[in-house]
Amino acid sequence: MSEAYDYNPMPHKLDMQCPNCKAHASFEFGEVVKISLKKDIPFFQQSPLFEYMLLTDSCGHKWHGAFYFAGLHGGSVTSISELPEGYRRNMWEHSQYKRSNHQLDIGSFSCSSCKSQKFHYLNWPEDAHFQIEYKGKILWAYNRESCRELQSFIASNDRKENKYNWASFLLHIPSIFKSKKARELVSKKLTKALS
Repeated sequence: MSEAYDYNPMPHKLDMQCPNCKAHASFEFGEVVKISLKKDIPFFQQSPLFEYMLLTDSCGHKWHGAFYFAGLHGGSVTSISELPEGYRRNMWEHSQYKRSNHQLDIGSFSCSSCKSQKFHYLNWPEDAHFQIEYKGKILWAYNRESCRELQSFIASNDRKENKYNWASFLLHIPSIFKSKKARELVSKKLTKALS
């Protein structure tokens, strides 16, 4: 797990290291909506609530996007009030049923230690708060819950992924971290990371 893997979608919120003070910070992916009409672009460019970006799709076509970072606005879309015709604030709500553009790795973080709240380009897994090193390889977890399950799974003699909430995540742990020789040290390092 020294790299992010495409076949296991990332959660909408992650635990990361604050880029400013290296303490624990919370990251939330931004939500983007395509700006349909050119006449609406100035509204999103001038709005303090949105970040306007010219984006490129997988076919090389350019498109205009309006990003909203709920993590910078109390965690919801309630601060969005006036919008051009044809847009509704719920278009920027995160939904587990809507495929977000996480491949863009754009979001915001907030740090409870230094109080920073900023727009951020995620550099995963380097930004991961829960990460340990073993034999030159990095093992990471998305958040505290996935790290707890990872630690429990590594420490276990009976490694049945399907009994864990984070089973799809645990399925992709490289074997170097699961070896009998690694078990005790990796488990201790994960326990320390959780404390």
